[in-house]
Amino acid sequence: MENLNLIEKIVVRPERATDRRRIFLSNIDLGLVVYQESVSFFDDPPRVGFTEAREKLYGALGQLFVHYDFFAGRLVPSSEDSQRLEIDCNGAGVVVVAATTETRLSQLGELMAPKPDFRQFVAFLREENEEQIEIKDMPLLFIQLTQLGCGGLVFASRYNHCVLDGVAVREFQANMAALTRSKDMVIIPNPDRTLFKARNPPKTSHPHHEYSKPTDDHNLLTICRKINTVAPDQSSLYDLTRLVYLSPHRIADIKKAALRDGKLRNCTTFQAVAAKIWKARSIAVEMEENERISTMLFPVDCRKRVVPPAAIGFAGNALIPGFARASVREIKEAEDYVLVRKVQEGLDRLDDEYVRSSIDWLEVNKGMLCRENCFSLVAWWRLGLEEDEFVWGKVKCSTPVMLKPGLVYLLPGPKDDEGGLNICLELDDDHIKEFHRLMMEG
Repeated sequence: MENLNLIEKIVVRPERATDRRRIFLSNIDLGLVVYQESVSFFDDPPRVGFTEAREKLYGALGQLFVHYDFFAGRLVPSSEDSQRLEIDCNGAGVVVVAATTETRLSQLGELMAPKPDFRQFVAFLREENEEQIEIKDMPLLFIQLTQLGCGGLVFASRYNHCVLDGVAVREFQANMAALTRSKDMVIIPNPDRTLFKARNPPKTSHPHHEYSKPTDDHNLLTICRKINTVAPDQSSLYDLTRLVYLSPHRIADIKKAALRDGKLRNCTTFQAVAAKIWKARSIAVEMEENERISTMLFPVDCRKRVVPPAAIGFAGNALIPGFARASVREIKEAEDYVLVRKVQEGLDRLDDEYVRSSIDWLEVNKGMLCRENCFSLVAWWRLGLEEDEFVWGKVKCSTPVMLKPGLVYLLPGPKDDEGGLNICLELDDDHIKEFHRLMMEG
């Protein structure tokens, strides 16, 4: 971090008073009471100066929080069940920071994957003694706008995942970008999550291998009582963060291999690449116990899979984990189409009844996402965050600030090249060589 300076740190509230209300949080939301950090870079040079960019951002946020009053609120115990959390739309506001750094865009190198240099862009987004702050006093969103040494701008955010999923974040950012340009909002948010409320009585009609039973120190209720705001040992995680590039030609070959035997009628890019990653990662990390079950999770947007479907502009969490699971032996020995079919089955099973059953399972068991021999594959590239245009310029690329353990990201390939996908994952030197070899063969 080269001479990082704090210019100002303010609290932005809705520009006009909003009705005080409480927002119900579903079991999907309550499993995500954790903070996410992302960073967006822009085409250089910016179209407006730093002072004007800041003022436009502050003004846009004030307008935005009239509609996203829940984002400007705070988490509090539910008035109906003290073991649950809900959002109090109290207008407490969002923390917004302006900063400068001598770091130039050209010095950052590859922008498509998390790296230590990105930490400066969220450096002022943690509260002092944060682990001691009560949930009711913790902002749900922090934003930092940083001016680089070359004059370029970087936008970073840190938000509580229980408020919005990736699809809703995409809409939030599109609205924010439009308002900075004095345009109308793109879509009006609807934060009503009662569509995803557990049934009474709960009815679990399917086995749910995507979840794990709770432990004494890790379950839905302990997560609700304490927000996980403590940063892990970031240096070791960055040391193991790797990027493997798949060109459009390589992706086409992976899809052809899956369809070669004629056992599948078709498959998408995600299905073919996901199956390939599942196999390559399982072999690369030397999973020796052949009868051990390996599980790959992948978030699936269920807005249109439930009956009735979620309203347009649904602003909450509607991503249910699909899964593919098999023994290590089967993964190693199976033809490509077999694993692709398991991914497809993981998507197909997520109908209305399965989604209801998963929510009810969480209601009864207070469990969490599968934790044993498991990883989650997140199709970040599908969010379309690079489509937004702010008053100071168009987004060049967006990426997580850091890779959390157990996650694998599919990120967009370089815009200036031929496209494709970047696989971002956590592996040591020996394992990444084998993973790369397996992804490039066959």
